[in-house]
Amino acid sequence: MDGRAHGDWSLGRAAFRLIVIAIFGTALVFATAPFFAFRAVKAAARDGDGQALAQLVDYPAVRQGLRQQVAAEPASAPAPPDIWTDPIGAMKRAIEPVVPLPPTVEPYLSAPGLYDLARGYRPGKAPAGAREGAMPKLRYWDPNRVRIAAVAKGANISDGALFTFERRDIFTWKLVQIRLPRTEG
Repeated sequence: MDGRAHGDWSLGRAAFRLIVIAIFGTALVFATAPFFAFRAVKAAARDGDGQALAQLVDYPAVRQGLRQQVAAEPASAPAPPDIWTDPIGAMKRAIEPVVPLPPTVEPYLSAPGLYDLARGYRPGKAPAGAREGAMPKLRYWDPNRVRIAAVAKGANISDGALFTFERRDIFTWKLVQIRLPRTEG
């Protein structure tokens, strides 16, 4: 056995190892990319970076899903006008048909609202001084869709906000749906 044959064998093994490492690295990046997308959404919302949020969030899809959830929640309607304190308003209300207002989802889609949701709280409901929620947890993963739960500290995982990301390119994920936290906290 001469030296060249042994050198070719070492070069082949090194190339094989390099290919295996590249495949493993690509698979690792592919599998963890949704967590990086979640962290990017959370950081952009925390910093109020609207341009980054526009790249990371499919606003029409998220808005549609939130509209259904917000409409299902009981809304506190203002008290009807009283005939003794506001007779014109009471007559107007009796004549005109009552049209419910469309649910507003803008507080949920604003940068502070998304940041609160990413920490597991409803918009504006995070306790004073609350920095970060618990570590986000993987709820579902497939090659094209991932669900990540954002849970407030001390809350049950089923009570947290659920972020659904959809793959748009090999390593590009976009937020397409948010399930609101079940608790008010």
